[in-house]
Amino acid sequence: MRLRRRISLATEQIPVTLARAQKKDRPGSSHDVLVIGAGPTGLACGIEAQRTGFKALVIDKGCLVNSLYNYPANMTFFTTPELLEIGDMPFSTAHQKPTREEALEYYRKVAEHYRLPIAQYQRVETVDGSDGKFLVTATDSLGRIYDYRARKLIVATGYYDLANQLCIPGEDLPKVYHYYKEPHPFFDNDVLVIGGKNSAAISALDLWRHGARVTLVHRGPKMHHHVKYWILPDIENRIKNGEIRAYFNSSVLEILADSVVLETPQGEVTLPNDFVFALIGYHPDYDFLRAMGIELSAEQCRPVCDPQTLESNVPGVYVAGVIVAGSRTNEIFIENGRFHGKQIAEHLKQKLNPRG
Repeated sequence: MRLRRRISLATEQIPVTLARAQKKDRPGSSHDVLVIGAGPTGLACGIEAQRTGFKALVIDKGCLVNSLYNYPANMTFFTTPELLEIGDMPFSTAHQKPTREEALEYYRKVAEHYRLPIAQYQRVETVDGSDGKFLVTATDSLGRIYDYRARKLIVATGYYDLANQLCIPGEDLPKVYHYYKEPHPFFDNDVLVIGGKNSAAISALDLWRHGARVTLVHRGPKMHHHVKYWILPDIENRIKNGEIRAYFNSSVLEILADSVVLETPQGEVTLPNDFVFALIGYHPDYDFLRAMGIELSAEQCRPVCDPQTLESNVPGVYVAGVIVAGSRTNEIFIENGRFHGKQIAEHLKQKLNPRG
């Protein structure tokens, strides 16, 4: 039996649930700093805390840099390798812009170099206690329970794990995807791509180049201005030439087993369809943040925190990475989020005494 998601930072006694009562006796694991999220920013936070002299642990419900692992298989980063570096370790590549595979290897090597303790495939279920005495409970895929004690917490959970929903009939059909991995399974099929930013443009082009019949639908009047400058003319030319069909100022009304229904300026249109990629963006786990007691701004859901130290309104709980920007996920990337670890470590030096 898995624990319900229940996170409380109250100082009252931790309730004993059936799952807790049934678990095997296991010695507690105590740390100065526990980082929730093993993406590049989470790793940077763990490394900087460790370099400052604190005992750190990084925990993630997926694998190391899980979001990067779920990027398209043949993806190339938009940025240059030095802007992805953490822990003052050089990112060597023969290319001007690194690939997903190179990035995965780089972050593995960084974790190995620093011997950074990482608990993979463990989902945080409860957080109890207060500043200096946090108890974090996590479970793995088999329902086994792990207890961790920490003096400080850093939340660097990112946003890529939670896809924005269309909230239309048929979205739960197995042919609907919110992530794009590779084109081969969709050869000679009718594929609808929903969205107008980078993910939608890259996926539509990749699918078309590998033999899929691609239609793109976007609620805006044209492709979004955030589409990278070397990708935008490519997708626009494919649309202009009729190689990729596009419906702008349009939306999807319903997804059916063999078709999709669109609302367009010319009225409703029904198209034959085999697969749908709803690439309309992602968002941080706001419920998780709120459950920890972190206040979020009304409009953009930005966590309330000190801009210099990144400590939230909850004493002892820090936020890092893209979640600092709330719904404005285009403001913080690996390139600038990687520095949050040093900001937090500087404050930790003032608040904690490193262990000898």
